Amino acid sequence: MTLDNAKKEIDLAFTRDGHRGLGFENAFGGATSFLRRSYTKDLTGVDLAVTGVPFDQAVTNRPGARFGPRAIREASTLQPYDPPYGWDGFDPLGEFSIIDYGDLAFDYAHTPSFPLLLEAHIAGIIGQGPGTVTLGGDHFITLPILRAYAAKFGPMSVIQFDAHSDLWADDDMDRIDHGTFMYKAVKLGLVDVTRSVQVGIRTECEDYLGMPYIDARTCHEEGASHVVERVKEIVGDHPTYVTFDIDALDPAFAPGTGTPVWGGLASWQAAAMLRDLAGINMVGGDVVEVSPQYDVSGATAVAGAHVAMELCCLALWNEREK
Repeated sequence: MTLDNAKKEIDLAFTRDGHRGLGFENAFGGATSFLRRSYTKDLTGVDLAVTGVPFDQAVTNRPGARFGPRAIREASTLQPYDPPYGWDGFDPLGEFSIIDYGDLAFDYAHTPSFPLLLEAHIAGIIGQGPGTVTLGGDHFITLPILRAYAAKFGPMSVIQFDAHSDLWADDDMDRIDHGTFMYKAVKLGLVDVTRSVQVGIRTECEDYLGMPYIDARTCHEEGASHVVERVKEIVGDHPTYVTFDIDALDPAFAPGTGTPVWGGLASWQAAAMLRDLAGINMVGGDVVEVSPQYDVSGATAVAGAHVAMELCCLALWNEREK
């Protein structure tokens, strides 16, 4: 069946009949939508919209995350042949309507207008019902996204996988900086710090503003199960946003990022944690900071695509067919 379909399926991003089902198009050909989902702006009946934000004007070191959404989509073509591994047979591509909403349009030469454009972009999607999984882009993009989510759900629980806390003090709300997005999100009341947690941290932070964190060494020494148990205790069933900076992974697994830091998570640890988080009340998420030009192997984009798939699973797990 798979071979027969592979012989005739092509450009499923445009030719797919309906939004559900696996895809058997050759991984090396065709239009590279995320997981071969339909490209569409029609949100009728859609459960989850994947959207790209190719913005990297807020980086502190190496730029290039603007190419992340394109690279993640291309890498994702390796996955739509089977249900994702490790989810007890759960098939989100078959059971749910997931679409590729395409990218945010913005004027790259007018950075001050970007935050409101992104906030409106996300608000326009979630206001019609679907959740979002966003492909970044640098980590600043999470701030406008959280504005949209907090407007709908109130202060959010946030699970942040990251090498950095992104809590550098910055009270100039007009500055656009990927290292201060969480500081501003907390100060603006978008995040409930008592129900949020950062995982994989391995850089200094002067003030966590009351937010719990689990550093990378603790992840290594205590194990994935311990981390997930602690995270679930913190977030409970509160509406939760999961943001995954690819530099949470050690540079050995994800060198293609702007601010790599040694001592990070192995890809298997991240996979185990994301899968074991099943059951949280995840309403949205993102994967950010994939800069493919710093990784000739493509491994970073592959990791980003897997993270995005896991986020899709987490977002839809509680709604699956029992």
